[in-house]
Amino acid sequence: MKKSLLTLTLGGLGIGITEFVMMGLLPDIAKDLSITIPEAGHLISAYALGVVVGAPLLVAIAGSYPPKKILIALMVMFTAFNALSAFSPDYTMMLAARFLAGLPHGAFFGVGSVVASRIAGKGKEAQAVSLMFAGLTIANVVGVPLGTYIGHHYSWRYTFVIIVIVGLITLLSLKLWMPNLSATKDRDLKKELAFFKLPEAWLIILMIAIGTGGLFSWYSYIAPLLTDVSGFSADSITYILVLAGLGMLVGNFIGGKLADRFSPAKASVSLLIAMAISLFIVHYVSYNQTMSLVMTFITGAIAFAVAAPIQMLMINTAKGSEMIAASVSQASFNIGNALGAFLGGLPLAAGYDYTSPVWVGTVMALTGAVFAWLLISRTKKLALIPIRK
Repeated sequence: MKKSLLTLTLGGLGIGITEFVMMGLLPDIAKDLSITIPEAGHLISAYALGVVVGAPLLVAIAGSYPPKKILIALMVMFTAFNALSAFSPDYTMMLAARFLAGLPHGAFFGVGSVVASRIAGKGKEAQAVSLMFAGLTIANVVGVPLGTYIGHHYSWRYTFVIIVIVGLITLLSLKLWMPNLSATKDRDLKKELAFFKLPEAWLIILMIAIGTGGLFSWYSYIAPLLTDVSGFSADSITYILVLAGLGMLVGNFIGGKLADRFSPAKASVSLLIAMAISLFIVHYVSYNQTMSLVMTFITGAIAFAVAAPIQMLMINTAKGSEMIAASVSQASFNIGNALGAFLGGLPLAAGYDYTSPVWVGTVMALTGAVFAWLLISRTKKLALIPIRK
């Protein structure tokens, strides 16, 4: 791996930890800040909303600067606002800190995707981009379980200190190893924003925002689901999150294969339906510990398998607007994060048990599949996105 690509992987690792570790820390943060689990779930939504706001806005503002300077500035923001999370004295400050920490997320991946493709060897552009997103997968296999363990046994604030350290290491690596690529010349923001005039682009955005929300309806409340319903001890959550992370690692590989073997749209609709079926099963087997573990792995795998096909869909519809489209893809994913956490918390607030959020997730995943099917119908007619037979 080139050192320059490693810097992007490190950035993805830090971002992945801060985004997903909240799911395992919800009970600890709720207890420390004297709030309910559904209220703690709003911290997940706040981060996701920060991504939604920051992704297109920061790329639009900073897109004309050299990529190295943009990435360093974004990582400075990421590090500073996660430090604020670590020292937040109350729920209100923590809510604000989580929103601010989400601002650079999508922009980092949007700019990073373009940078990775530019510094990659010829014919290896997609592999380079995948190395950056590998940071998210590594975060779920190692970083998130470790952060959950530290948060449960010591303090959740120490987990955010670790995230800050990863941010500082990423900053140093960017400074030392990232080449000084030239800024985009003759950038036409108006032309780039014309991407949003395409109906196909909005179908993809809706598919991501609603369909992937099914994942977060389940994953946002996985810790209390496993302890209160499945009967696992709080100490075992760390190890179960490793299992979920391994599922995501396998799923990410499978999703890439499916995107190459079939059309991205067909792979997306199939995987979203599979996600709905998986969540449906989770509702009925969560009372059995063995089946609960099996479905934790399977659901994690299916949830991340959809990432590669979705990314290919966005790239195919955004010729000439790749950077801002990549950031919008991340923003849409985090709209799903916010919607899943919020809507999944509604039945909990109404008094239902911790299996109820997966019903919400099932409906969201099926709705996303409908948007994917509509996209297939349009692209067959308009031939904008290749549909392989």
